[in-house]
Amino acid sequence: MNVSILVDSGSDILPEDAKRLGVKVIPLKTYFSETEYLDGQTLGHQEFFQKLQEAKKLPTTSQISPAEYEDAYKEGEGEVVVITISSKLSGCYQSACIAANEVQKKVYVVDSENACIGERLVVEEAVRMRDKGMNAREIAEYLNFAKKEVCLIALLDTLEYLKKGGRISPAVAFAGNVLSIKPVITIKDGEIQVLGKARGSKMGNNRLIEYVKTCGGIDFDRPFCLAYSGLSKDMLEQYIHDSRELYPMEPGDLPVSSIGCAVGTHIGPGAIAAAFFSGK
Repeated sequence: MNVSILVDSGSDILPEDAKRLGVKVIPLKTYFSETEYLDGQTLGHQEFFQKLQEAKKLPTTSQISPAEYEDAYKEGEGEVVVITISSKLSGCYQSACIAANEVQKKVYVVDSENACIGERLVVEEAVRMRDKGMNAREIAEYLNFAKKEVCLIALLDTLEYLKKGGRISPAVAFAGNVLSIKPVITIKDGEIQVLGKARGSKMGNNRLIEYVKTCGGIDFDRPFCLAYSGLSKDMLEQYIHDSRELYPMEPGDLPVSSIGCAVGTHIGPGAIAAAFFSGK
């Protein structure tokens, strides 16, 4: 039986990767002033950060509507597995569930409880299970356990965009930038949490390495990914150099994704992240 896998663009899966994986990506909408863009489609990740750095006001994003999900369900072949960005970060999960009740086919909605490359790993695991011959129900049931094993750890380069979004005070952002404070964050139970803070990029990389080990290391038999935000990979390349003990493959063989609108609006450029299934 054919199984269609749908995911929102909060996963930062770009069209070329979606084609390779055999999944459909439904884009979130991003607005700079009154102009609407489709995340990852009419607005690429690099172009987004160019606009973000030039913008006087933060862009806004809108969730995918039930009608858009319903249309996507009708287009897909066979049963459908839908994977969404964390329901605690967006209303996409709710929209997907509403739409699932409106179509005459079996649709299984999975809250990834993650975002960005953390959500991407849940999608890649769904693809692996589909290719092994699992049906939609079996894939969804498996993902609801597997998603708990996904670890996402990120190092932010600036507090400026958290300040612009009203998530921290101007005084905290000013002090953090003056002291070169780099927050280390994760997503746990679907919510963003601060793991710690580091002074400077070198110490921040050391913190990332430490937290990867705390999570039990990386299960290299399952999907994993690194990511960066902004126009430059310099910060990521430095992290790869500093953490080479963690990865058994050559740097050029590491899977790397760029971060797009859904997360990039709030973390700004210069962030780096690692997502993996725990080796515990």
